[in-house]
Parts: sequence; C-alpha cells; structure tokens
Amino acid sequence: MELFLVLVGLLLMLLGIVGSFLPIIPGPLTSWVGLLVLHYTDGVQLSQTFLIVTLLVAIFIYILDYIIPAIGTKRFGGSKSGMIGTTLGLVIGLLSPIPFGIIIGPFVGALVGEMIHRNDMEKAIKAAFGSFLGFVASTFLKFIVAIIFLGFFIAKLSEHNTSLY
Repeated sequence: MELFLVLVGLLLMLLGIVGSFLPIIPGPLTSWVGLLVLHYTDGVQLSQTFLIVTLLVAIFIYILDYIIPAIGTKRFGGSKSGMIGTTLGLVIGLLSPIPFGIIIGPFVGALVGEMIHRNDMEKAIKAAFGSFLGFVASTFLKFIVAIIFLGFFIAKLSEHNTSLY
C-alpha cells in the first residue's frame, strides 16, 4: 500500500508540472495533493505547518495565475479577446507538430483575439505581446513552484526510504 501511495503521489507531482503549462489542470495545487498523499504513507510524516504553508503557496499561485495575465494584457492595452486567444493558442500550440508551438501559439492566439476585437494591427501586436508576457510569467511561476514541490517530495521520500519499503 505504501508503494502505491508513493506512486500516486509521484504521478500527481508530474501531473502538477504538466498542469503548469495546461490551463485545465491547476499545477501547483495538483502537486500539493501529491505532497498530501505522501504524508498519508506510514513511512513519511510531513508536519502540519509544512502542509499548511505549501497549501497557502499553492493557493496564492493559483490566484496569481488569473491576475498576472490580466495585468500583462491590460498594461499593454489588451482585451478579454486577447486573453481568450492566448489560452486557445496555448492549447493549439501544445497539440501542433510545430516546434516551439507552446511559445508561438499563445502569442498568435492573442494576436488573432486582438484583431477580432479591434482591427488595428499595431495595437493588436502590442496587446498580444502583453498578453503573451503575462502568460509566460504566470506559467513560469507555476512551473517553478511545481518543481520546488517535486524537490520537497523527493527529499522527504529519500529521508524515509528505508521505512517505506
């Protein structure tokens, strides 16, 4: 049973990293659930303080994930259409065979969204750039937190590996 919980926790950790890039999966929160699963193994006990602090960090990042792209979009004169285009561009970029589609997709999506909203190429490019910057900043932040949580997971697991198996 312990090995099963460790594997489920590790799967959640990896899913959390993937969720840093996919807008449908809350990356750091998913990674935190992986830490929680690890806590319920008999061999590893994480302190309540650790779990609460990491949960608060995950929730804070989750909230920032909605605020940062909006700030980037608004600061560069973007619209809601640009933000929607960024998200759709990300999904299409992930699924496309184009190299660096995950980077190109959000920018192109924001540009298309802004062009639909207003037919001014110069303003649309500026707004798309802002939307793209906000998306990249938010994604980078989620990715870093998910990697840190994975580091905690591995460190705690390695501290108690003899009692687990």
